[in-house]
Amino acid sequence: MRMTADERRESVLRAAMPEFARGGLAGTSTESVARRAGVSQPYLFRLFPTKKELFLATLRRAFDTIEATFRVAAEGRGDRPPGDAMGEAYRHMLVDRDLLLLQMQAYAACDDPEVRAATRDAFGHLWTVVGALAGYSEQETRDFFAAGMLMNVAAALDVLDVRDDPAAASWVAACLPEALRPSA
Repeated sequence: MRMTADERRESVLRAAMPEFARGGLAGTSTESVARRAGVSQPYLFRLFPTKKELFLATLRRAFDTIEATFRVAAEGRGDRPPGDAMGEAYRHMLVDRDLLLLQMQAYAACDDPEVRAATRDAFGHLWTVVGALAGYSEQETRDFFAAGMLMNVAAALDVLDVRDDPAAASWVAACLPEALRPSA
């Protein structure tokens, strides 16, 4: 059965995430994305006319995934405050190194004006969504994102599972709010 163009587009986006997560915008070849997606480079360029457009679509997909996860967590939180539920959900998302590293690559590529604008818009939208879902003040939203960025760094350093690393456990415990700390 042949895939539709929309299905191929989805397949290419899924293939692009791990490639861009590891190589970033500058270091990822469209050839590697096409090969991973099982399409030709010319077909990839019919779906995404430039590598930057593919990177930006992949970036938007990553932020949409985070937003969707936050919405589900905030709605299904039970007795927990929505911010705690979103923080816990995000902590669990960080095991997806592709999603984590793609975020880091987006921030690193912000020297490009188009990437900077898209990343700023996506981050700003997520900021607004989190504040609204949690009923947070500006300061509480800032604290949530500060903890999230620290979690990104900790996850990139592979220290979120710190049970066997007392030195890392000490600074992770000191820096993260209790709801966001790794489970014992």
